[in-house]
Amino acid sequence: MDVVTITLCFVGSGAGQADRNARDAQLGRLIKRMESSRLRIAGQPVQPVLVMFPLGLFTMAVLFDTGNVLGGPAILGVLAYWNIVAGLVGGVLSALAAGIDLMFVRNGTAAKRTGVLLTLVNMGVLILFAVILMLRMRTPDRVAGGGVLVVELLSLSAAVFGAWYGGELVNRRRRAATFARAQAGHRSH
Repeated sequence: MDVVTITLCFVGSGAGQADRNARDAQLGRLIKRMESSRLRIAGQPVQPVLVMFPLGLFTMAVLFDTGNVLGGPAILGVLAYWNIVAGLVGGVLSALAAGIDLMFVRNGTAAKRTGVLLTLVNMGVLILFAVILMLRMRTPDRVAGGGVLVVELLSLSAAVFGAWYGGELVNRRRRAATFARAQAGHRSH
């Protein structure tokens, strides 16, 4: 199963119900392998929690920079700068956790390919924000201009897509598993 097949599971290919059920089962097995995290706290995987910190910090940086570019006080640019710094630290920790989890997935599987794809998207976002940070270090006030703000928006869009896609894969598996359990018991609710 590759990314095209996973996308077909979400979009549908016009196939019959039996084909959709088979794809859902195959996707459920894929996500189960991806979810089997080695790093856990209180039984919960660490990496999905760590992803949210850089995503929130990068979002706040974009909002602060938007306010600064639209004529707000200079402190907004400085706040955005430090949000990017903190987001990069959190992003590196999240990437390390994802790398550790990915090491234990078997090579040649669809789970490994999907995990590598999501990791590459997240690493691309970190690289873009690191470049933005280096560009901002050249200015005395650490503020961004309109061009840097556009690159921040594109980077944030890629980060949101990566978080959405990873979450969609996990949620899709959980819905299929919940429905399967409810149908297996033949209960009337």
